[in-house]
Amino acid sequence: MIAPREEVVHRAARTLLAGERLDTTTLAAQLGISRVTLFRRVGNRDAILGEAMWWLAERTLRRATEAHDARPEGAGPPGRLRSLAIAEDFRHVLGTAPSLRRFIDDEPTTALRVLTDPRGRVEPRLAEAYTALFERDVEERGLTPEIALPLLSYAVVRLGESFLYSDVMVSRDPDLKAATTVIDALVTGVLGVRD
Repeated sequence: MIAPREEVVHRAARTLLAGERLDTTTLAAQLGISRVTLFRRVGNRDAILGEAMWWLAERTLRRATEAHDARPEGAGPPGRLRSLAIAEDFRHVLGTAPSLRRFIDDEPTTALRVLTDPRGRVEPRLAEAYTALFERDVEERGLTPEIALPLLSYAVVRLGESFLYSDVMVSRDPDLKAATTVIDALVTGVLGVRD
């Protein structure tokens, strides 16, 4: 049986989690398929990396959401938007993940291309996921956003990237606390949250 697309993505994700460089020849051999079949199944190395990184990011975001929603009522700061608490937890996990850090350190150009391409496999999906988080807050709180939520989500993703990957982008240490301050201010302002 030929390895399904999901198996290719999961194997690639496990390789990245192990802190290993993703080699398509090795990956194809592990799956018992040719590189041509691997390419047909998922795409080139960047596409495989993008799918694997999104699979990992989606799981991380889902876990952050589940952990947040399992907290007792009033466990967080009063009045804080659910979306912002989840996004902060998500950024914290990403910012402290050894496997992501290793990927960025070992292949900075590839990592930025895969993680931050607005037409890639990670950034647009993350923006969609953030849009869903914002939509829930807007609906539950009866808020009136000043701009379309997909545009807000895109801005939040880009801001998050600029803080998470600042060491590669502008030779400055990542600052997750500053990211939270700036992103919270932007989102609460755009959504019209009043204290």
